[in-house]
Amino acid sequence: MTDDISKKKLGRGLSALLGDDVAADYADLDKVRSAKEVPVEQMRANKFQPRLDWDQEALDSLAASIAEKGVLQPILVRRNPTSDSEYEIIAGERRWRAAQMAQLHQVPVIIKELTDAETMEIALIENIQREDLSPIEEAEAYKRLMGEFDHTQETLSQHVGKSRTHVANMMRLLTLPPSVQTMVREGKLSAGAARSLINQDNAEELAKKIVREGLSVRAVEKLVKKKGHRKDGEGPLGVMERRVMKSPDVRALEDDLGAAIGMEVSIDHFDTGNGTLTIHYGDLDQLDEACRRLTREPLNFFRDEPEEDPLDEDDDLEDEFAEDAEEDTEDEPAPEPEETSEEEDEDDEEDYGYDDEIKNALGDALKD
Repeated sequence: MTDDISKKKLGRGLSALLGDDVAADYADLDKVRSAKEVPVEQMRANKFQPRLDWDQEALDSLAASIAEKGVLQPILVRRNPTSDSEYEIIAGERRWRAAQMAQLHQVPVIIKELTDAETMEIALIENIQREDLSPIEEAEAYKRLMGEFDHTQETLSQHVGKSRTHVANMMRLLTLPPSVQTMVREGKLSAGAARSLINQDNAEELAKKIVREGLSVRAVEKLVKKKGHRKDGEGPLGVMERRVMKSPDVRALEDDLGAAIGMEVSIDHFDTGNGTLTIHYGDLDQLDEACRRLTREPLNFFRDEPEEDPLDEDDDLEDEFAEDAEEDTEDEPAPEPEETSEEEDEDDEEDYGYDDEIKNALGDALKD
């Protein structure tokens, strides 16, 4: 029963990346018994640590627990590339900080040989999976993973076990003014409320009002819509301004659908529950491509093609064409249906997976 609960806490992302076997191995107490004791002064914080703010109350609580019971789970480290006598923390910095507060001189560690790239990726993903980063820290981690490892939002979402829409929505927070990002980082402004301010000219002013009055996300959306009815004393909003008024979820869905068919997509969702979906195309080729993607067949009747009058054709010629068509059909082998085997599924998973060293290191990180 305890193992089942432990696996559920991993989240679908890391569980999918590591597999149940690796996750279960990490819960084995033999790892604690085989861990090496290292003086706390010989350990250094991870230079790739995405977390910038530490909850002092949580640290105090952990320090009290460590003072009474010790460090129950070893800290994952690697040898410091610039000093043979020091170790760099990969995962478990919170335990290391709390152990120092509890005045412990040594802590158990598991040593892994990892490159800088592997260390950074593990540190970022491990923190994201634990969901203990602020929304801005999480967004910055996504941005860093995409920049350093050439991830797309799609491949990144599979790596961290989040939806692509979630990744996109979090990264949009980085388009907010720095002062608004600071409010989100400090927990004064929720991510949901902040997303409603994206692309708003007066985002900072609205953010201060939200914090000052303690407005809910729904109240923020109403406030943004109310502010958006007129701009600088001008008339009704234009097309782009109406897009700004849409909720972040609707805008994310527009982006997802647009990326899927390669064209601009507009969604207008009304309070009554209905709405309109509009696909914008530039020429007949784009329209044909959209139809092909939606129906899996191109609608070629949109194209201008010369028409032939069957009455002018010779009957013998028609028969000859028919025979040729039949021969071509017989000679051409029928396409075999594509089958997706378990082996291919495993290959697909490996495209987004890790080698054994990273899997083991991520498994060790789960005990933080």
